[in-house]
Amino acid sequence: MANKNQKPTENQQAVGQAVSGTEEFLKKNGKMLGLIALCVLIAVAICLAVINWVVKPARAAAVDETFAAERYFASGEYQTALEGDGSSLGFRDIIAQYGAKAGKAVYMYAGVSELQLKNYEEAIKYLKKYNGKDDILAARALSCLGDAYVGTGDLNAALASYEKAIKKADNMYAAAYMLKAGLVCEELGNNAKALEYYQEIKDMYPQSLEAYDIDKYIARINK
Repeated sequence: MANKNQKPTENQQAVGQAVSGTEEFLKKNGKMLGLIALCVLIAVAICLAVINWVVKPARAAAVDETFAAERYFASGEYQTALEGDGSSLGFRDIIAQYGAKAGKAVYMYAGVSELQLKNYEEAIKYLKKYNGKDDILAARALSCLGDAYVGTGDLNAALASYEKAIKKADNMYAAAYMLKAGLVCEELGNNAKALEYYQEIKDMYPQSLEAYDIDKYIARINK
């Protein structure tokens, strides 16, 4: 049975002092802590209100604006897709007003539209901003970026984009990017590297469209 008159140990004294110190701190600073807690709650409430009343409605409005532009894009009316039709916004204005709130795909749509219209610098600007998580679309964007660089004459940047597209795709679509990379390598005078891409298409993707006449590319280098 413990001795009721036993003196507290040093650890017990230290704990007692800590508790006592905490109680004293709370007595002196209780109001201040309460105000801090209230401010935190108010800040959280404001953030939630902004998200629910401002951000979400703005995002919904931005998405709604893209429907008409997407239809024009799908029908190949790239100029209208970019500039709008007078009653609905095009991708340029959608991006200017909403940015990524309209969805990451707007940069892809705008970039491909500019590319189709041979506005290569504008295409590069938009395509570089696309960062979608879908690997197939991301690879497609990189391939289009390479096409835009080819349009500007920057073949080294084009090749770098095609190589990234190949790695990102890692599927049947990669054959198309390999063919583009091979053609750019030929333009750069690197026939050995071009031949590697052509041979890889033949060996790895024999069922792809690019493989059907890849032998002519290989024969051209092996002359």
